[in-house]
Amino acid sequence: MESLPTRSNRFLLFVLVVLTLEQFQWIQAQHCVWYSECGESTKVPGKKYNCNYTGPPIPLAAEGHELLTELCPGYNYGDQRLCCNVDQLRTLKGSLQLPLQFLSRCPACFFNLMNLFCELTCSPHQSQFMIATNVTLDTEQAGKFNVEAVDYYIGQTFANAMYNACKDVQAPSSNVKALSLLCGKDAKDCNATNWIQYMFDINNGQSPFPINPIFSDVPVSGFIPMNNKTYDCSEGLEDGSGPCSCQDCTKACGPKPVPPPLPPPWKIFGIDAMVIIMWISYMAFLFVFIGAVLGAWCYRKRTIMSEYVPILDSNNPLSVNNSQDQADASCCETLGERFENMMRILFTAWGSFCVRQPLVVILGTLIVVAASSAGLVYMRITTNPVELWSSPVSQARQEKDYFDTHFGPFFRTEQLIITTPLNDTFLYSPYFGGSDVPFSAILDKDILHQVLDLQLDIEGLVATYKGENVTLKDICLAPLAPYNDNCTILSVLNYFQNSHAKLDRSIGDDFFVYADFHSHFLYCVSAPASLNDTTLLHEPCIGTYGGPVFPWLALGGYDSTNYNNATALVITFPVNNYLNDSVKLAKALAWEKEFIRFMKSYHNPNLTIAFNTERSIEDEIDRESNSDINTIVVSYVIMFVYISLALGHIQSFRRLLVDSKISLGIAGILIVLGSVACSLGIFSYAGVPLTLIVIEVIPFLVLAVGVDNIFIIVQTYQRDERMQHEELHQQIGRILGDVAPSMFLSSLSETVAFFLGALSNMPAVRTFSLFAGLAVFIDFLLQISCFVSLLGLDAKRQEGNRLDIICCVKLSEGQEAKTEGFLFHCFKKVYAPFILKEWMRPIVVAVFVGMLSFSIAVVNKVDIGLDQKLSMPDDSYVLEYFKNISMYLHTGPPVYFVVEDGLNYTSLEGQNAVCGGVGCNNNSLVQQVYSASLISNYTTIAVTPSSWIDDYFDWVKPQSSCCRYYNTTKAFCNASVVNPSCVLCRPMTASGKQRPEGEDFMEFLPMFLSDNPNIKCGKGGHAAYSTAVALYPNDTWVGATYFMTYHSILKESPDFIKALKMARILADNITQSVGHKVFPYSVFYVFYEQYLTIAYDTALNLSVSLAAIFVVTTVLLGFELWSAVLVSVTIAMILVNMFGVMWLWNISLNAVSLVNLVMSCGISVEFCSHIVRAFSVSVKSTRVERAEEALAHMGSSVFSGITLTKFGGILILALSKSQIFQIFYFRMYLAIVLLGATHGLIFLPVLLSYIGPSVNKAKALAANKRYVGTERECLLKY
Repeated sequence: MESLPTRSNRFLLFVLVVLTLEQFQWIQAQHCVWYSECGESTKVPGKKYNCNYTGPPIPLAAEGHELLTELCPGYNYGDQRLCCNVDQLRTLKGSLQLPLQFLSRCPACFFNLMNLFCELTCSPHQSQFMIATNVTLDTEQAGKFNVEAVDYYIGQTFANAMYNACKDVQAPSSNVKALSLLCGKDAKDCNATNWIQYMFDINNGQSPFPINPIFSDVPVSGFIPMNNKTYDCSEGLEDGSGPCSCQDCTKACGPKPVPPPLPPPWKIFGIDAMVIIMWISYMAFLFVFIGAVLGAWCYRKRTIMSEYVPILDSNNPLSVNNSQDQADASCCETLGERFENMMRILFTAWGSFCVRQPLVVILGTLIVVAASSAGLVYMRITTNPVELWSSPVSQARQEKDYFDTHFGPFFRTEQLIITTPLNDTFLYSPYFGGSDVPFSAILDKDILHQVLDLQLDIEGLVATYKGENVTLKDICLAPLAPYNDNCTILSVLNYFQNSHAKLDRSIGDDFFVYADFHSHFLYCVSAPASLNDTTLLHEPCIGTYGGPVFPWLALGGYDSTNYNNATALVITFPVNNYLNDSVKLAKALAWEKEFIRFMKSYHNPNLTIAFNTERSIEDEIDRESNSDINTIVVSYVIMFVYISLALGHIQSFRRLLVDSKISLGIAGILIVLGSVACSLGIFSYAGVPLTLIVIEVIPFLVLAVGVDNIFIIVQTYQRDERMQHEELHQQIGRILGDVAPSMFLSSLSETVAFFLGALSNMPAVRTFSLFAGLAVFIDFLLQISCFVSLLGLDAKRQEGNRLDIICCVKLSEGQEAKTEGFLFHCFKKVYAPFILKEWMRPIVVAVFVGMLSFSIAVVNKVDIGLDQKLSMPDDSYVLEYFKNISMYLHTGPPVYFVVEDGLNYTSLEGQNAVCGGVGCNNNSLVQQVYSASLISNYTTIAVTPSSWIDDYFDWVKPQSSCCRYYNTTKAFCNASVVNPSCVLCRPMTASGKQRPEGEDFMEFLPMFLSDNPNIKCGKGGHAAYSTAVALYPNDTWVGATYFMTYHSILKESPDFIKALKMARILADNITQSVGHKVFPYSVFYVFYEQYLTIAYDTALNLSVSLAAIFVVTTVLLGFELWSAVLVSVTIAMILVNMFGVMWLWNISLNAVSLVNLVMSCGISVEFCSHIVRAFSVSVKSTRVERAEEALAHMGSSVFSGITLTKFGGILILALSKSQIFQIFYFRMYLAIVLLGATHGLIFLPVLLSYIGPSVNKAKALAANKRYVGTERECLLKY
């Protein structure tokens, strides 16, 4: 057994060894791995190795103290003994310029990052967590050794904390995460480990030698990993810097915004509520109605059977024995009779004059028509969609004008969507590891070369304008001009600077390819604003024009963000738009025309191309209108031929050419066209521009109204028997006195309704209403003047047995007895008695009320909007483009949030109200748009906004080398310039590091807006923001500005309408929180704004028109209020049923269909008013008899005048190539005529037979006195 002292000695020896080892390790921890700089790196030209040094830390020279404070704030090591010198600090600053510019907007992130690099470069404890693994002799400096590789032990906790603090930081100018630019891959694929590995990789162009990071939270091989304190992005720093903003730090945001739930559909028992309600209402109506009908029938039958008495003639209202008529007539009835009599006398005298003085009337009419039509020489046709669909006083139009005035009009867009019929896919295997990446056929290099050839051919197109050559460079958007006049081309080929050589470039050896177009593409889609990729190619991703090409704009048909799976290439050529320069605009149009010609003739079996230009839609609409002229002409020819033939009442074959009215029919048609020409001419005098809708719709409308009146006049004359001692002019005057009030009623109702429709804010509706109202009224005036004179001349010709057209040829004497026309006979003897049979009338009411109930149930289900594909001809190349947009594109149009002039950006309050960085308000403009982008499915805001003010703050920081000026001239000095006279804009002091305010803000802002981004400073604002800030003259103040983002993909009209609506809601919230006017602007807003209020506008227009018809009908029917109510109710039913047809036939509600609805309101007056007036003046003893008489006499004229005339013409429209013609004209016109005819000729007579107004006693007595002693009954031959 060992002695105790020996045991003690061994214990003391053990303790001594342990203490010695600890002392050795402590001494080792205090020595460096390197110090100062040695030879130039052989792997990264322009960079230097550090010199190997294992001695103790060395005091930093005084000239480096300020630089150390700048780079490593808080790293005060007492006497500042460090393992780096001033040269290493300067190199560190230069290497960290891009991270500084992009990450310094989040202080905690940047502090942690600098912690990583400061410990690596200068820590006096270097040897504790770092070891040189490759040291070589420096050939340039004797006795020096280069450190060519190191292992850097980093705490996993530190790495994760640093990554978490930086992962959400935004790069405002490029709408992507900053890590996408700094991690070598897309931010979603970046993590703490691969980010640090990338920063220490020599392939990034910044690290001069490999640095191998080893991550662990426990000691490894005797090294203690660097695990310094970190700050979370939601924490402030000890120097007073605040926490990162919500935009750059998810933790600072609180809970993610949740979109409000969609309102549940209104259902009862799982069925649409409107359907249930209308079904129950309809059943209740049928129950009550059938009960009332049966009750009335039983009561009437019992009364007839038990209380039969002879019907005395004295019960007839016409009987002269009825002495109570005068006494029983009410004040309104008497007033109505006097008004009716006054109109009859007036029109009778006028008709007689027109027949007696035909030359004077016709010549005077021709002079008026010629003078009015002469205004057509001043005619302007508006095809500009903005002028056509957007009112100058509308919100969207005013906002567009504001944007155009302050920032210039939105550029013209020429775009290709390219796919390939090839279905091959291929795998790319990265040399440096990682899973295989599939590439679609469209990204095959051979295909890309072919697409690049096409792109270069387009760039080389030369158009001619007035003998002057026009190329793309003359008109294209070049944001860096005049420094860089390359055109903006948004194409994946711009990742390769539109160069075949760069597309073919690769780095490798005989066995492997280390980097080629695959690796460059994968890098650029994740960091499109990068000036230097991380592959061995070291090529820029930024386009030749000086800006990024975002993959979501240049690629299509991919899933998520797997751009390598794209199935389409999208190439966009933005072209300058010109607000007030017609010559430059004409040059752009000329080049676009040449572009269209080239693309139509281009053929490549490997490429399928859909294309569009800014002028394409307007060109195709013009082509469509021209191509439909033949269809329209055929339609009108058919109607003209029918009118000319149908007006004649042929008594026998012998008198065929005598009794025909071909010449009179042609004259009537010319009168209709003359009224249209007068209306167009008068408004052209006034400078009101026409629209294609006016030209296409108004002749149809006026023909319907005019022909109806022509048939009424002519057929009433044909049925009339001339009284004894009555001359021709007296007969026609009397006829006009009878029918003109009815014509006046319908024409004035329509005119007033149309003119009130002109109160609409929609230019297309307003213009149509003005032209239509005037045309209808002029048509009425010409018919009761010129046409009456022509009718008198034709009657004289017919009585003289002269042939129609060849009036100099006279037939031998002989008159045929007058017979009833076939159509009149059918209506009088067959149709009218049948439709008014006692068992038929309830069926008619049940069917029509059922139609009404159905239409009410679906009226709220009619789609709103106009599918732009419908505006194109069937064979248009633009249709394929629209189809491809829906199929391939992933991002919608850009949207600008415009801050109007007046916000003080030089104050902290003004800055905090809009910016998105540190210290900015949580409800600032940028923060609210960012929050909206998080729920893009609801808000339609797709990405974070680009923010000029946040990039300006990063650019102007003294830590950055971006903002410099020549100390001699005060002129701006770009970061790429090497000149000792260039000094930082702001001092490296506490105040200098703060945001610029007041004069400082305005002094450097123009420099920022003129700075082109470069590899030393990626924050230059020239390319991204030169048009985003409107400066006052001499750069004295900031005026209006905008912050741009993108809508999510918008495919159908409801998507566009929702996008506009949501953008305005967001802008209103921003306006409220900022306290200054902010509005959204996108190029499509002016077209879709109408749909926000289209339902209200439709209800208002149709209600006003109905009200006008009610008032005019009340007055012109002799103050018969109930008659006016029935007319208005029937027209309202027609309009509601039109909505039912629109739902069934997939016709959406828009300005075109609204014009047709307003027109249908006018045409419906023709179907209803004549029948009601004939009923009101009839003096038959019962309502059924009166309804039968009105239907027999007026129904045949209405049927032949409107229904048959229009039916033939409408059917031809179905042959049109234009989809808009087929849907909005053929379908709606057919519905208008069929619904009008069925309601006017079936439902209305039945309705009158039930609840029509009673006989006006005053009118009955007056009629009795007027015809007493004659063989005529009132209006028997009406």
